[in-house]
Amino acid sequence: MCIVSSSGVCLQSRTGWLVGFYNSGLVAPEKVPQNGYLLVPQERQAAMTPEEPKSAMQRLLEEPLLRERCFGSMQHQLYLRLKAAILDGRLLPGSRLPGARALAESLSVSRNTVTAAYDGLAAEGYVRPDRRGTRVAILSPATAASRQEGWPLPSGGPAAVPGPFSVTRPRAGSAFRPGDPALSHFPLAAWRRAVDHAMRDAGPSALGYGPPGGEPTLRMAIAHHLSVSRGVRCRPEQVFVTDGTQQALALCVRLLSTPGDTAWVEDPGYRGARAAMHAGGLLIRPIRTDAEGMAVSRDDYASPAPRLIYATPSHQYPTGAVLTVARRLELIEYARSHEAWIIEDDYDSEFRHAGAPVGAMQGLVDDAPVLYIGTFSKTLFPSLGMGFLVLPARLMATDAPALLEELLRGSQRHQQLALAGFMETGQFSRHLRRMRRLYRDRQQALREALSREMTVPCEVAGGHGGMHLLVRLPGCYPDQQIVEAAWRYHIAPAALSANTLHPRPGDNGLILGYGNTPEDRFVPLIQRLSMLAAGLRLSPPATDFPGIHESFSSVNTDFTV
Repeated sequence: MCIVSSSGVCLQSRTGWLVGFYNSGLVAPEKVPQNGYLLVPQERQAAMTPEEPKSAMQRLLEEPLLRERCFGSMQHQLYLRLKAAILDGRLLPGSRLPGARALAESLSVSRNTVTAAYDGLAAEGYVRPDRRGTRVAILSPATAASRQEGWPLPSGGPAAVPGPFSVTRPRAGSAFRPGDPALSHFPLAAWRRAVDHAMRDAGPSALGYGPPGGEPTLRMAIAHHLSVSRGVRCRPEQVFVTDGTQQALALCVRLLSTPGDTAWVEDPGYRGARAAMHAGGLLIRPIRTDAEGMAVSRDDYASPAPRLIYATPSHQYPTGAVLTVARRLELIEYARSHEAWIIEDDYDSEFRHAGAPVGAMQGLVDDAPVLYIGTFSKTLFPSLGMGFLVLPARLMATDAPALLEELLRGSQRHQQLALAGFMETGQFSRHLRRMRRLYRDRQQALREALSREMTVPCEVAGGHGGMHLLVRLPGCYPDQQIVEAAWRYHIAPAALSANTLHPRPGDNGLILGYGNTPEDRFVPLIQRLSMLAAGLRLSPPATDFPGIHESFSSVNTDFTV
């Protein structure tokens, strides 16, 4: 068998079978499995084994088509072969293709097969028939450039992307993954009943598009819950159901800004917010955070005024700081006087483990210039894919609601109706109470495990709420390398430095999500992370945290349940 990669490189050769690939035009792409390999009979090996170099036209005339049904029709195979040769430049613009009769005889197929392939190429503009035959069309300069240089990058290139954006992600269900709720504790039976009721009551009519802003019953339920539990001032018509936090952020950017505007974001902070601002063409100014939340400096206030200000005031991600009332009022007043808008992301503030609940900034003053966004991915489960956006009353008098209704489509109607019923029957509130107790216990257990098992110097932060803790490390323990090493053991913390736009010496550490990780796994997991950190220690040792052992000890003993 000869095993050939998708690039055409022969990796292994044995008898019996041959692994095919569609880039050569011999295999229809829809027939290739996800792993990129496909077995073909041995008799086709000669057609796919590298031989002496031949011209593109010779290969078109001599390489036979595959007659097995799994490779698609010979007409489609020929179409793909010619199309690939035109796009990658093997068939030059203006070159004449063989006549249908001659090519049919060379490939041992009917003339109609070749004619149909040529007609398909002509219909899409790849070739142009004339009195003298069929010639390869002259494609646009952009297409030629993309063949030589690859797919064009967005304006600004990779340097314009704000901060490190890696496409690598740990698999779902990995331990300590931030943002994952306790899925095994979700009341599936109650949710199933809510879905059954919604499908029975709504019937087939809910299979179509619904109100763009969301089902009225759900908007009413969300408005009532936010008013009671978060102190948000809103009416149901101000609530717009979204596909989650990211869509809500993208909608805010599209509604209220134009490319070139400035946006303030917390630093360190939520990477998704930076991505949304960057996608909207905004100039991002990172605002440092401290123990009291977003700390806007005099230089920040003296800089060009932002159009958007993104903040997580009730539980800053990832430090866990709570924005003080004084800073909240100052930020609201600044936004009013400079015609800016604050986006308040209340992503996990339902889970407060000590002290009184922290209310939303949106409800602090009348008609605050705050767009309030939230998600059910943390309170219920991520695959629900549902969140909300609350417009301030001032924007309700503009064309913003009409624009939102053009951008939204009113999908997931049965899910929306099920969630409305889940909230109206009290199941949602009961679930939140159970999760608060669970996450409170897990945070305490994680703090104790860190104090006993973490052998490298560290400082624990993250506040007394939410579903994660921040473990700061000296700079000699590179957090991103530790994270990459941990993935091999199905441990998925996040690196603090990767969530920072302008890293400083103290921006090094691990973000440990404990929501979906059982307590009985904490000790071996922390032991593994400690071992990985010690093994990756750089020299000379850094002194980012003088007296760090004392600081760490105090952090783990002042928490009361």
